[in-house]
Amino acid sequence: MHSPAGRSAFRAFLRTEYSEENMLFWLACEELKAEANQHVVDEKARLIYEDYVSILSPKEVSLDSRVREGINKKMQEPSAHTFDDAQLQIYTLMHRDSYPRFLSSPAYRALLLQGDSQSSHEA
Repeated sequence: MHSPAGRSAFRAFLRTEYSEENMLFWLACEELKAEANQHVVDEKARLIYEDYVSILSPKEVSLDSRVREGINKKMQEPSAHTFDDAQLQIYTLMHRDSYPRFLSSPAYRALLLQGDSQSSHEA
């Protein structure tokens, strides 16, 4: 998740599994945590809620009821950390479920081969 190239390749893989919204949600939460302006925090939190938490959203992420209830309470006065529990839950889901499949995918093998060929050109 720290490497832009790796994140891009993993996101493309998630798209093939119809779960790209997990990565998009995680990235939106990271962006929210970096925000200091309360007006911007309020707006970004509202958009994240509408895009990924609302049961009406086509990009809804899979959250348990405890986390969802916590977010609903925190949305009364959103902060940069309103979605921390949800972000951790989605990260854990990707880490345990999608990421192991990504590591055994042709997309990941291609990424490794690309890295190997760049290394041999630099030597």
